[in-house]
Amino acid sequence: MTVPDHTPRFSSFVRGSLTALSFLFTVAVAVAQTTLFTYPDMLLLDRIGNLNVDASGHYALFNVRATDMDRNKGVSSLWRKDLTKPTGPEVRLAVSDGGAYDAQWSPDGGHIYFLSGRGEGGITQVWRCDAMGGNAQQVTWLPLDVGTYRVTPDGKGLVVSLAVFPECKGDEINCTVQRNAARAADKASGMVYTKLFVRHWDTWADGTRNHLFYVALNGADAPSLPVALTDGLDGDVPSKPFGGSEDYTISPDSKTLYYSARVAGTTEPWSTNFDIFSVPITGGASTNLTSANLAWDATPRVSPDGKVLAYKAMKQPGFEADRFEMQLRDIATGNVTPLASTWDRSVDDMQWSRDGKSLLVIAGDVGTTRLFRIDAKTGAVTPLSTKGHMDAVQETPTGFVFLKSGLNGPSALYASAPKAKMIDAGATNLTAVNASLKNKEFGAFEQFNFKGWNDETVHGYVIKPAGYVEGRKYPVAFIIHGGPQGSFGDGWSFRWNPQTYAGAGYAVVMIDFHGSTGYGQDFCDAISGHWGDRPLEDLQKGWAHALKTYSFLDGDRAAALGASYGGFMVNWIASQWKAPWKCLISHDGVFDSRSMGYSTEELWFDEWENNGANVFEKPAVYDTFNPLLHANNWSVPMLVIHSDLDHRIPLEQGIGVFTALQSKGIDSQFLRFPDENHWVLKPQNSMMWHRTVFDWLDTHIGDGVGNGTH
Repeated sequence: MTVPDHTPRFSSFVRGSLTALSFLFTVAVAVAQTTLFTYPDMLLLDRIGNLNVDASGHYALFNVRATDMDRNKGVSSLWRKDLTKPTGPEVRLAVSDGGAYDAQWSPDGGHIYFLSGRGEGGITQVWRCDAMGGNAQQVTWLPLDVGTYRVTPDGKGLVVSLAVFPECKGDEINCTVQRNAARAADKASGMVYTKLFVRHWDTWADGTRNHLFYVALNGADAPSLPVALTDGLDGDVPSKPFGGSEDYTISPDSKTLYYSARVAGTTEPWSTNFDIFSVPITGGASTNLTSANLAWDATPRVSPDGKVLAYKAMKQPGFEADRFEMQLRDIATGNVTPLASTWDRSVDDMQWSRDGKSLLVIAGDVGTTRLFRIDAKTGAVTPLSTKGHMDAVQETPTGFVFLKSGLNGPSALYASAPKAKMIDAGATNLTAVNASLKNKEFGAFEQFNFKGWNDETVHGYVIKPAGYVEGRKYPVAFIIHGGPQGSFGDGWSFRWNPQTYAGAGYAVVMIDFHGSTGYGQDFCDAISGHWGDRPLEDLQKGWAHALKTYSFLDGDRAAALGASYGGFMVNWIASQWKAPWKCLISHDGVFDSRSMGYSTEELWFDEWENNGANVFEKPAVYDTFNPLLHANNWSVPMLVIHSDLDHRIPLEQGIGVFTALQSKGIDSQFLRFPDENHWVLKPQNSMMWHRTVFDWLDTHIGDGVGNGTH
């Protein structure tokens, strides 16, 4: 399979060189060549991310990840867009040839910093090039890989994260290098653990922690010694497994570092107690600023004038899906004031506006993910975007530059129209990345609502098959989201993408059942302790509503499929609600709730979701909605998918599902990936995942004459 050419292309009419007649001819040809969007198309799309705009608002940096199927990997490159020339081409930076990612502008806009392993020994370090992407120079010479970094606002230094042994306090870097060398030379492979975590997400604990260091930018001739900022901390900054540089920030005067961390001790697998700490950039003792809150404090952000620290905080200890509310701390006095505390939405990300008068907040909202402005004095909430999924945003002197995706396409780079109340209304698409999508046909979609559990309003989406013909009935993929505190709404996914099902001839129905995010905290909380009843009622009523409302849905040819919590629900409905389904697909689903309670890694999650019960003390609680206890009633054909590196829902859960199916003689398959985690990320593995899934659907509900074929 060939790799697509990622050179920017702009249609001739944008350059103003076509006559009206030739333009119409071009449109007619494009329509005639439109083809259905399929999963191979999706896997070969470029992925835009890591938006960074220079202080003047002149240039935007972003990362493009192309897929190299032959090498079975993603290939990243850095691109620059001149924002003063919105119809001009974006430029791939030559510095990408040596490997470059996580680019950041210098404060003065004269240089671009980035991470690369192009130097001696292949160790990842911070590099710098000029604003045009040339003259790359190494600026850190550390003996350990740099994981993340931030440039200080004065441009005189960096804060970097390194994986070190915390017991090496006082000389963390050199001591860690020596211990790593000794471990590599040891012919014994055993590892002794004295506390949990022993494994987390997809790796086994090796004893190191992510710690922060300040490095002055003195030049290659006199590299400065790094200053330990979290010396001896029994915790990770950034947090594992998904934390990044958003977990820490530097004050505008470059004198103070603020970071979010959880002190591990012996309670780490049960604790969501992250706190905000401050430490002088020159080193010294850290100060815990949020010790009074035993729940999660995160995302520190200092106002442009350096007077106020904003952060987001939860209230419920031990609950990872509690509402993140905004807090404002007066840095001089230490007084903390909640901001917009009655706004019933959970903050995903936030940043200060350029004038320091408000916070720009991204949050889920009724099946969408939108941008809001929150007034820092009054707490007044003003929406700044409409539908879709706001992926990233930066304010410039003249407006906003942002990344946005939706059910109708992957993330793309836009600039807001001048003085637009909604920044995505009339916005200008700034790149030709994935321009080939204009020749692809997607399924039309709409949001609907109905009365679910407790007679409360529940929302969902329906997607028509691409190439829809009025009056025809189509087989249905009923896709159930994971989390369970998640959402399948107006957003793009490279794993569970409803448009790939629409392109294969299937209609799609997705329900945001009780427990989903973006509908208020009470709605989110309703699933805890009720995995198998309240959301099941929503799914059943949503399915009935969809069949009644949309005549193109063929209720006699339908499949239910999902991953994580969605996989659990598939395992659950296999006994509790099997009548509508001709086949099922369970990916990384819980099969034995008791076993899950003592073999998963983040124990706070399982205990919270089981009404705070410890599986060793109250095992019966875990049996309330335990699919294992009802497997004898299974009869629907099922495809089971699981991976060896999934420590969140261990491999044995999937093996258990397949064993039960086989022992009962039920038509079943088991797809195992030895090198994947809770997700399937490698391009060839993802291709196999989709091929296996669609073959299974086509076999059981496809009609063989165009619908359900690929």
